[in-house]
Amino acid sequence: MTQLQVIARYTVSAGQEDAVAALVPELAKAARTEPGNVSFDVYRSFDDPRSLVLLERYVSREAFAEHRETEHFKRLVLEGIVPLLDERTVELYDVTG
Repeated sequence: MTQLQVIARYTVSAGQEDAVAALVPELAKAARTEPGNVSFDVYRSFDDPRSLVLLERYVSREAFAEHRETEHFKRLVLEGIVPLLDERTVELYDVTG
């Protein structure tokens, strides 16, 4: 089974940095408990505190789909974080090496 690497890029709306910063650690902690999660790491840009990158790895595409159906994803990402962003992109990659 091929693992899936997810790269999510967030640009936080001006003035919402603290609100997002309070939610992201809770998301990472919850995601790491999922049986299909391999890793979940969050990075804030050194040059732009509004720029975050989330590097997530799952055992399969199915595990990522299951992640997106969890209560914590819906509550923290869709209801909590996304409304506080100017931009969000999510890239999916099969792990090949």
